[in-house]
Amino acid sequence: MKRFRELVATMSRICFTLQVDPARLDEYRARHQRVWPEMLAALAASGWHDYSLFLREDGLLVGFLTTDDFAAARAAMQDHEVNARWQAEMAPFFLDLDGAAADRAMRPLDEVFNLAAQLGAGAGDPI
Repeated sequence: MKRFRELVATMSRICFTLQVDPARLDEYRARHQRVWPEMLAALAASGWHDYSLFLREDGLLVGFLTTDDFAAARAAMQDHEVNARWQAEMAPFFLDLDGAAADRAMRPLDEVFNLAAQLGAGAGDPI
């Protein structure tokens, strides 16, 4: 367990948002029930770990992942042919992409609080 904690502590936690067309939420959900096996393999090989997507009823999509290097993980996905096919298939589901693929239009959020980090640093000690 100690090794797991050390490994997780060295990884970046990434959270991002995108906007799914509210008229296509059911279809978007359905497409993610069985993501192509080669896409799953490409994400894993490119350093996308613990990757999850959360979808709100108004179409707000929130993604979360851990990775050693987010820029490198994003760049590595560009080397996988399956990513171009997946992005082309998914593009019609998104609003406000401004001509970019969804994997390039995602808006990473700044992490402002992390319970484990603060507990580990002693910040959670009672006053």
